[in-house]
Amino acid sequence: MSTRLIPPTSELTEPYWQGAQRHELLIQHCGSCDVHIFPPRAHCPQCGAGELSWQQVSGRGTVYTYTVAHRPPHPVFADQCPMVIAVVELAEGPRLMTNIVGCEPDAVSVGMAVEADFEPIDDSDLSLPVFSPA
Repeated sequence: MSTRLIPPTSELTEPYWQGAQRHELLIQHCGSCDVHIFPPRAHCPQCGAGELSWQQVSGRGTVYTYTVAHRPPHPVFADQCPMVIAVVELAEGPRLMTNIVGCEPDAVSVGMAVEADFEPIDDSDLSLPVFSPA
């Protein structure tokens, strides 16, 4: 189990974190304009609708951009460097910031196919979505 900072949660983000605990990647969906939304919001950024549902998505995506952190961005990450910090574009459209795991940092490339995986966050009840090569 890796040491991670525990992300702040709120009523708005609670379904996302509950899904991650079950190893399900959930993002919001607007039934009015059929768009997937991330990060979580109270209203659809496309059409303004206020009734958004949470849907499990495929967990497949591609690396949109990335960087390799050779120095820890925070002391808690000291034993995890070098670490790949990436923006992954999900097959359903939204992009999310994450880590690429399961391969050497120099094996990561823009456009690389990846899939969601989940890492427990210490002794908390949370799991963190990360991505590995597909």
